[in-house]
Amino acid sequence: MHVPPSSTAPGAEVTAAALRLQQSNVSGISGLFKNKKVFLIALFASFGGLEYGYQQGVISQALVMSRFKADFPSIVGSSGATGWLTSILQLGGWFGALSAGILAEVFSRKHTILSGALWVILGSFLCAGAHNGSYLFAGRFFTGIGVGTLSAVGPLYNAELAPPEMRGLLVSLQQLSTTVGIMLSYWIGYGTNYIGGTGDGQSDWAWRTPLIIQGIPAIILALGVVFFLPFSPRMLITKGREEEAFKTLAYLRGLPEDDVVLRCEYLEIKSEVLFEQRVFAQKFPHLAESGRSIWRRELAQYANIFRTKDNFKRVAIAGLVMFFQQWSGIDSIIYYASSIFQTLGLTSGTISLLATGVVGIINVLATIPAVMIIDKVGRKPLLMAGSVGMFCSMVIVAVIVAKCQHDWEHNVAAGWAAVAFIWIYIANFGYSWGPASWVLIAEIFPLSIRAKGTSIGASSNWMNNFIVAFIVPPMIDGIGWGMYLFFAVWLFIGALFIWFFVPETKNKTLEEMDTVFGSVTASHEQEMFAAARDEVGLTLLLNGNIKSAGAEDHEGKDLESSGHLESV
Repeated sequence: MHVPPSSTAPGAEVTAAALRLQQSNVSGISGLFKNKKVFLIALFASFGGLEYGYQQGVISQALVMSRFKADFPSIVGSSGATGWLTSILQLGGWFGALSAGILAEVFSRKHTILSGALWVILGSFLCAGAHNGSYLFAGRFFTGIGVGTLSAVGPLYNAELAPPEMRGLLVSLQQLSTTVGIMLSYWIGYGTNYIGGTGDGQSDWAWRTPLIIQGIPAIILALGVVFFLPFSPRMLITKGREEEAFKTLAYLRGLPEDDVVLRCEYLEIKSEVLFEQRVFAQKFPHLAESGRSIWRRELAQYANIFRTKDNFKRVAIAGLVMFFQQWSGIDSIIYYASSIFQTLGLTSGTISLLATGVVGIINVLATIPAVMIIDKVGRKPLLMAGSVGMFCSMVIVAVIVAKCQHDWEHNVAAGWAAVAFIWIYIANFGYSWGPASWVLIAEIFPLSIRAKGTSIGASSNWMNNFIVAFIVPPMIDGIGWGMYLFFAVWLFIGALFIWFFVPETKNKTLEEMDTVFGSVTASHEQEMFAAARDEVGLTLLLNGNIKSAGAEDHEGKDLESSGHLESV
């Protein structure tokens, strides 16, 4: 066995990603047939996205149901209370996403996913059984903690399990699941709206049934975590369980344990873990001993994020990508679609629910091709194309509303034209900002801060989501067409940010992101990194000296402890 000759330029570093590409590993739909195990596991883990999407859509359906209005008049009759009922989910999501960064390190990615599912189950039953507003608000908040946790850990887990040529596809399953959840909530709400009729005699099961259903995916996910999902190999290595990590990686890749690509990928992970642990011990020597509190070490890692310009740049990109995703106005449509369509002249509650259901279908259909091509086309081209389409759609809707908002009765065609351009706006989001933003925040961080960096990015999504959800009801009532123009301006600024500041990351291993971001590691740290690669046998392996790198690869040298060896 030997390392295949490199197709890179002379002197260029051979990596696991390069070896995989040389061996004709393919991305997109064809890659699924070579990575069935990873695909099925990632699909299952993406149930968190299904919950996230369902929670986004379910409340907008309930708000226009006759029985819900009768049961909670104080909420429906106040734009402030409506905004709080919608946005308290995001407040819980912000808390869940931010705390997930530490929990994923202390208790593992897998067990943190379980905790998120349990929060969703609790919140779902509180909402479904609510007889006053307090139960609704509490249920929405607890559900938010759960889906916020899942939104941070799900993409991270999938990114760490995925081979580089399929990482975009597998991580973007989270967004595809989210769009499916939104669509299901819309159409389930449309169907249950007929329970007991659509008028004053409507049954309370019309709005309770969708809230009961929201707990089902969380129950399935919790059972899957217990009986089905493996630990992340990267996580196992940080815990010192190297043999288990190697066997898990071999299982996920479907490769024999002596396969050169498998061993190269394993040693790349192992060398980065060793390097990161040594850097941590150097920066925080008083916390490096294994007896120190793991909570203090994890909090210290947050400080480490902001100690270097390189790490701060990645955190800033993650936070701003999610900032611009939310200020594109997407959740103003997702949360309040039915109400917005009523302001465009679709005064019938049933018709507005139907138009909202179409939003869900378009969102799913537009996301599917993005999942298949994101690893071929790249992240930036999709984001730029989507920004242009969304910007144009918002401007056109603003013009239509400005001209016709006081006389929709005589401008029915214009109202439907505005609805159509909102559908076009949704389609452009579905293939761009929806999947690509979650892929980016899950893949750009080094291992030592990956969970925390991803959680900061996800928490940015939730906090900005909270603000948007809270301000949109008064914007709809107060400025009308100005709301669409407001979001168009943010789309324009977001496109400029992507163009000038966000690098392309397709087909790169997670361990190669330092190169992608032009990391200016100090010379002594470069020497430490080279020493780590030498020590685990990666340099020998990449030079084709397979025998020398053989027996010690996954059972010889233990990683130096920096206190990260608690059991998973």
